[in-house]
Amino acid sequence: MKLLTTLLSLCSALAVSTAALAEYPDRPITMVVPFAAGGPTDVVARSLAQAMSTSLKQTIVVDNAAGAGGTIGSNKVAKAAPDGYTVLLMHIGMSTAPALYKNLPFDPLKSYEYVGLVVDTPMTLIAKPTMAAANVKDLLAYLKSNGNKVTMANAGIGSASHLCGLLFMSAIQQDLTTVPYRGTAPALNDLMGGQVDLLCDQTTNTTGQIQAQKVKAYAVTSAQRLANFKDIPTLDESGLAGFRVGVWHGVYAPKGTPKPVIDRLVQALQTGLKDPAFSKRMSELGATVYDSKDATPQALKAQLESEIAKWTPIIRKAGVYAE
Repeated sequence: MKLLTTLLSLCSALAVSTAALAEYPDRPITMVVPFAAGGPTDVVARSLAQAMSTSLKQTIVVDNAAGAGGTIGSNKVAKAAPDGYTVLLMHIGMSTAPALYKNLPFDPLKSYEYVGLVVDTPMTLIAKPTMAAANVKDLLAYLKSNGNKVTMANAGIGSASHLCGLLFMSAIQQDLTTVPYRGTAPALNDLMGGQVDLLCDQTTNTTGQIQAQKVKAYAVTSAQRLANFKDIPTLDESGLAGFRVGVWHGVYAPKGTPKPVIDRLVQALQTGLKDPAFSKRMSELGATVYDSKDATPQALKAQLESEIAKWTPIIRKAGVYAE
């Protein structure tokens, strides 16, 4: 009798669970962005939330849980209920966090279910407006002669601009003097004012200054020239063969989120990426929208593993750590 009661309870629970999955989502979903409102990742998230909401027929609310280089918000999702009502939009920082943080409270490879890749934002190598070098070749010669007298700004340890700077110094085999700021805005202000020499940052942050000719643009970090900057060469074609770095974004859910829920999120993501309004907004920011074959758990997992392997030795060689 006791066994029968247990079996009936299990069947009842399974029926309720199955019904809940069939109705998913039946209430608003929270998309956690581990950075401040108004930043480039937040802009991507809000555009994506709107695009995915149409397919899911539920509102997706963006929650900015900023701090500690994105680890606070990422940990919040890692510890959330695995029911599909809390997801994370995180950028390249997911792959650099293991090397940057000694006491990371989550494991990027074990704490999440993967949904898929979203967009990849290329970066630009820019300089103060009075920089004398006419092109990348001249700039590299100048850097070789002046070494650590040259200052390279970034938006803080672990930021995209910091990572691009590390990769750039590794590629040219030259140490420059890095100058960390509390965000991109003050770094750009000092670059425009000539207080620092170089900055490598996302097109989402630098497009306006380049178009207004407030900074000197030398190269982009994408594989091909950008449509809105056709006169700016890539670093690859300028002598740094194979140099590519972009701020890629992916959607994650807490580990243990049921597969039917993940499948529904994948479907909504793939539909959202095709939304004309989303594509237009991303194009304006210089971001490349991933296609459906990359908006999958398998593609995001492969990207994350590859990027962890790429960045870990670079960060460790530089000896930088974040608290």
